[in-house]
Amino acid sequence: SRIKDNGQVWMSHGDRVEEVPPGFIVSGKTSHCDVAVMEERERKFFGVQFHPEVVHTEQGKKILSNFLFSLSGSKSEWRMSSFVAQKVEEIRRSVKEKKVICGLSGGVDSLVTALIVHKAVKDNLFCIFVDNGLLRKGQYEELMKKFKSKLTLNVIGVDASQFFLEGLKKVTSPERKRKVIGEKFIRIFEDEADKIGEAEFLAQGTIYPDVIESNPVKGPSSSIKSHHNVGGLPSQLKFKLIEPLRELFKDEVRTIASELGVDGEFIHQHPFPGPGLAVRIVGEVTRERVKLLREADAILLQEVKKANIYHELWQAFVVLLPVKSVGVMGDRRTYQSVVVIRLVQSEDGMTADWYPARPELLSRISNRIVNEVEGVNRVVYDITSKPPGTIEWE
Repeated sequence: SRIKDNGQVWMSHGDRVEEVPPGFIVSGKTSHCDVAVMEERERKFFGVQFHPEVVHTEQGKKILSNFLFSLSGSKSEWRMSSFVAQKVEEIRRSVKEKKVICGLSGGVDSLVTALIVHKAVKDNLFCIFVDNGLLRKGQYEELMKKFKSKLTLNVIGVDASQFFLEGLKKVTSPERKRKVIGEKFIRIFEDEADKIGEAEFLAQGTIYPDVIESNPVKGPSSSIKSHHNVGGLPSQLKFKLIEPLRELFKDEVRTIASELGVDGEFIHQHPFPGPGLAVRIVGEVTRERVKLLREADAILLQEVKKANIYHELWQAFVVLLPVKSVGVMGDRRTYQSVVVIRLVQSEDGMTADWYPARPELLSRISNRIVNEVEGVNRVVYDITSKPPGTIEWE
């Protein structure tokens, strides 16, 4: 179908086309980009200097659909249900009678991974849920209860909080944090695999945004950040990896979860980073700083849910900064930590808008945090979209 002559597109590239190749014509431009679309009709070559795949590009889906089905002659035959059946068969063929370890995080990605693998290997799947000391307040206990009451999977709980926090001592680089955490998770899985015996495979809930941000598929795009389950894995890995969701986006994973009958509580909860609160603590991660952030984060979530906006948001969280500010509490001077409130809306996590929260809500959250969380005297609100920022601070 025809594309309108004028429309909004989303551009975030640092490069540009100065001159089109021989045979190409410029068929689209913007006020800031002289070559936004170019084409060579005879050979059906088309190029765009914007992101047609993101929701901010008004006719993006139509552009992709026209290219796929009108120009290239592809057929729309792919279905979520056939995807699951295909992955189950692939896993069954590769694993055979061996055992599989699956790291559960409580999020929908790892849960859907576990359910797909379980369809393939049944009782040869062993799910491991690790308390790495970097979870939200009460999250480990709450999730272990949910796993036991709502799932038929075999879930083993491991308390390794001391092990992780020791490894993060004096680590301040976000990339190093991810690598330390990725290595620690693998050590835990190896220990559990030794106890179980014959567990050669590790299933992970890696999704496509993890892969893109850790290691762009082709071309000169630079890595944005490694993910603990992609770029953060140790180079010497004893396991063979199973990553059935590696080419899917979060909204597609949620669709599969719904088809598999996963409880809505799991499907609609906000994404939570695999490295946990470590990447929401800018600077060194210590037990004291984790405790402070955990308390502030719990207040934020309580207020967001009370205001009935939880399901309007993609994510809601607090970031602890490595700076202190002067304040006044009662009649005395304070010099304490600063935290950041981050509320964002998104459809797939690849782009995001900051949420225009009501001032009364922000005021209530701020007042509660500075009055109830010892060591915080200033709260700021992050109004950065993605791009140019990422959703997480690290």
